[in-house]
Amino acid sequence: MLKKLKIDSFVIAIVVSIILAYFFPQLAASSSPMPMGLISSIGISFIFFFYGLSLNSEAIKNGLKNWKLHLAVQSSTFVLFPLLILPFYPFFKDSDYELLWLAFLFMAALPSTVSSSVVMVSMAKGNLPAAIFNASISGIIGIVLTPLWMMPFISQTDVAFDFSSIYIQLITEILIPLILGLLLRKFFGAWAQRHKRQLSLFDKFVILLIIYKSFVQSFEDEIFSSVSVLEMGVMVILVLLLFYIVYSLTGWFGKLLNLNHADRITNQFCGTKKSLVHGTVFSEALFGQTTIIGIVLLPLMFYHAFQILIISVIATKKGKENIAKA
Repeated sequence: MLKKLKIDSFVIAIVVSIILAYFFPQLAASSSPMPMGLISSIGISFIFFFYGLSLNSEAIKNGLKNWKLHLAVQSSTFVLFPLLILPFYPFFKDSDYELLWLAFLFMAALPSTVSSSVVMVSMAKGNLPAAIFNASISGIIGIVLTPLWMMPFISQTDVAFDFSSIYIQLITEILIPLILGLLLRKFFGAWAQRHKRQLSLFDKFVILLIIYKSFVQSFEDEIFSSVSVLEMGVMVILVLLLFYIVYSLTGWFGKLLNLNHADRITNQFCGTKKSLVHGTVFSEALFGQTTIIGIVLLPLMFYHAFQILIISVIATKKGKENIAKA
């Protein structure tokens, strides 16, 4: 329950950040002397540096044996999700809703979460080592696959993108800090494990900072004037529909692959999650030169809130059922 409360408080903090961006934009306004772009870039680098330090190499080594489960989880995360969004592209291409479609594709192409996936699998009595493996490896795979899914479509929008700077930012802010963290695990890995809670709070602070900055820019340029309350409502319904479709399909694939009960739980819980941390960071790299990040992050923020709420209810129920069977 405490874990759930902690995650719910982060969702509230996101809402507060957006409200602050609307009423108190001074820190991140275009006229502000505060170098918010530089601060967020440094914060992103530290997130991935600490991520590299914290990776559980033993869990990754042991997890490699359960290849069917890992293939199912990563296929759901990086193939199933985008393929559910792609067929609708012709209906939105060159329309007023193309940017909203792009926002859904961006969410669909993201890696799975780390902490919440592991916590929920643990609550439901699923395969915990496999959850740790898949959550950890997903972030690394996403550094390569998420931009690959996005590039063909963002190049066709009316917004000007400098792809060379995107790749440079991905390498300098994400890839190099991650590799550096992995190389220094031997010396600072134990320190990172001891300070997991503090590092998690640091991650969330940086994410809130980026969300604040992104929404200040979007409000400043009146980006949201093009999105009505009705469209917001439709977006929420579509996010919920997407979640339940993927949750049902991952359950069906688990049975098709003859996964045991614990593996099926891990497959459904890890295969349906999307990472707000990676989403916020990747949006900075992919859309940082523009003012559309606020809209791009909207479906992801809705999904983040709903995935936590729905999966925690399911995890609690499954955990009780497994205890009763034992």
